[in-house]
Amino acid sequence: MQSNTIMRNAWQQRIIVPAFNIPYIPMMEPIMQAARDEDAFCLVAVARLEWTKFQSKSMAAISREFQRLESSDHVRLHLDHIPVIDEDNLKVPYLDLIREALGLGFQSVMVDGSRLPLDDNIAATRAVVDIAHEAGVPVEAELGAVLGHEADPGMSYEEIVRTRTGFTSVDEARRFVTETGCDWLSVAFGNIHGAVSEALRHNKKVAAQLDIAHLKDLSGAAGIPLVLHGGSGIPAQSIHEAVRHGIAKINIGTELRQTYEQELGASESTDKAQAAVLIRTRSILRDFLEIGGKKDQVTGGV
Repeated sequence: MQSNTIMRNAWQQRIIVPAFNIPYIPMMEPIMQAARDEDAFCLVAVARLEWTKFQSKSMAAISREFQRLESSDHVRLHLDHIPVIDEDNLKVPYLDLIREALGLGFQSVMVDGSRLPLDDNIAATRAVVDIAHEAGVPVEAELGAVLGHEADPGMSYEEIVRTRTGFTSVDEARRFVTETGCDWLSVAFGNIHGAVSEALRHNKKVAAQLDIAHLKDLSGAAGIPLVLHGGSGIPAQSIHEAVRHGIAKINIGTELRQTYEQELGASESTDKAQAAVLIRTRSILRDFLEIGGKKDQVTGGV
């Protein structure tokens, strides 16, 4: 079953689909094993920053590992955050990267034009939608600014929430979805990414305060599955409430990355680091997101 059909099934049934980011290639195997062990559905994902700032090497390396381990009934391969302008304010050859991902067999892709003016974000996203849909692959886009990847966001998290800096506009969301034809939309309503700068990447992530009333308005305007980026550290109650009001996919990166890094640093054993990721991922699927045993509900049993 195509990734977009699965996502829409999840959205309609109010079952969250987690996307687990892979900054270190050995993390993929325990994450996929956890999905099988808990009979849950998830995405494994890699973003551009994970091969430029961490050790996922390349899209090709991630694709090869996925093909080696593939468990298509429980997992799909997703290309996360391909920015048009990156966290260091550099231009990125995003169309070339999207084309490469499609050639490598990625089953969904994300273009992030959130650092662009609205009209430019619409144009960039529409260009990716045209390419990806021709290949039968769904597209995630981002509107608003989910901050955190920048070396210096310029303000504290409390200031971001108080001033609603970067929050996705309801009117813009309606226009954006209509004019781009994107399949899923990442929105900002109090969520924040984990830091990736060298100085901050090991710090504990702040517990986000989600504005559910704003999310409800965004969901009504967009009319498509919405995505919660920066899922690590958000209280479970807030996530479940967000799922009831339009969130179909949640990205989880920092929590598992730090689990892997901390165990690897303590034991100097990749096997032990993988075992720690397996335990933590199973707990996230079973106890935190409560999607254990629900794979067939979103995939139709395929």
